[in-house]
Amino acid sequence: MEYLEFELPIKELEEQLQKCQVIGEESDVDVTETCKQIEKKLIATKKDIYKNLTPWQRVQMSRHPSRPYTLDYIKALFGDSFLELHGDRNVKDDKAMIGGLGKIGDQSFMIVGQQKGYNTKTRQYRNFGMANPEGYRKALRLMKSAEKFGIPVITLIDTPGAYPGLEAEERGQGEAIARNILEMTRLKVPIITIIIGEGASGGALGIGVGDKVLMLENTWYSVISPESCSSILWRSWEFKEQAAEALKLTASDMKKMKLVDQIIKEPLGGAHSDREKTFLAVRDAILKTHEELKNLSPKDLVNNRMDKYLDMGVFKG
Repeated sequence: MEYLEFELPIKELEEQLQKCQVIGEESDVDVTETCKQIEKKLIATKKDIYKNLTPWQRVQMSRHPSRPYTLDYIKALFGDSFLELHGDRNVKDDKAMIGGLGKIGDQSFMIVGQQKGYNTKTRQYRNFGMANPEGYRKALRLMKSAEKFGIPVITLIDTPGAYPGLEAEERGQGEAIARNILEMTRLKVPIITIIIGEGASGGALGIGVGDKVLMLENTWYSVISPESCSSILWRSWEFKEQAAEALKLTASDMKKMKLVDQIIKEPLGGAHSDREKTFLAVRDAILKTHEELKNLSPKDLVNNRMDKYLDMGVFKG
């Protein structure tokens, strides 16, 4: 288990509890009461820390190395029914963008999402979750297939941004993202978008246009990352905490500004502390949202989606 800087008091108490339990097992001393007291203190400390997270700490939580990624959600929600589909029929298969068909119960879904790696080798293989233009074109190809067969779309967002390399720009990164945004606004099937980690910039928007946009509690969604914002405004990464505060990028900020529709609660300690509970919460949110959208006609779906995005940023004086 890895701990973030602000989680160190929790680490200390967990180590104390472990030692206490070991003493109890290896000797005749009754340590039940002591262990209970440490447990009580541990729960109180956890509540205190996680209830008062700053925007920057939430950004750190969204990047936690143990946090579940897109493939973890796919495995948990769709199991063996998931069939991965590859390639954009143009350049190649982008490993940073995962897509395919899967079933929850009897309902089929087309799932598209960014995938990060969990060690050096897989991070390189997945390009750190930063998709190239072919990744977005693959996503669009799959969404268009879903539309053809009347299958609802689920997109899972977790990216530090689209890949900004020279070759990505040469192959039309901006055009690929813009094309996705245009096509997603008029897709004739329900689109459920869930931010499961980082939601940065156009990289997130390229698969982020949905009838309902849901956010896990300890995630962020913004036009720029706090570090990049800090380096532009202050010419240094040292002000990333102030930048995170100013960007209003947390789930509660997004909900307040009506840029997302729902916040999915995470277990105490974040999504990685109890994966099963997180997967269950996401599954329930998907099924509930699909229930709300499934009886709408294609025309109503598109009209409602257009209205939803046109209303964003409207200021009534």
